[in-house]
Amino acid sequence: QVQLVESGGGLVQPGGSLRLSCAASGSILSIGVAGWYRRVPGKERELVAGITSGGRTNYADSVTGRFTISRDNAKNTVYLQMNSLKAEDTAVYLCNAMGRTTTGFYNNWGQGTQVTVSS
Repeated sequence: QVQLVESGGGLVQPGGSLRLSCAASGSILSIGVAGWYRRVPGKERELVAGITSGGRTNYADSVTGRFTISRDNAKNTVYLQMNSLKAEDTAVYLCNAMGRTTTGFYNNWGQGTQVTVSS
């Protein structure tokens, strides 16, 4: 069984920064592709940033230049550094990761962490 646990959300003023973490635990052997998504009531879930097992990254146009996704394979953790935050970044941020377990493969979601950008 694999669990993904996000942390690092909170309330921040416009222009501020936050770093989100997504820690994977359980019978995992590795994290392959991982991504951060965000969900706002009334809107479709949006892919914010993704990272491959080789470290290749991609970003939504709305966050390019402000957000950075990274990974620490030794810790089975994926991060999202968010700078120059705007009110429109307010959302629940969710982590998704796929990879191998001791018995097969997994594709899991975390429970989400709230990010609120407001003065």
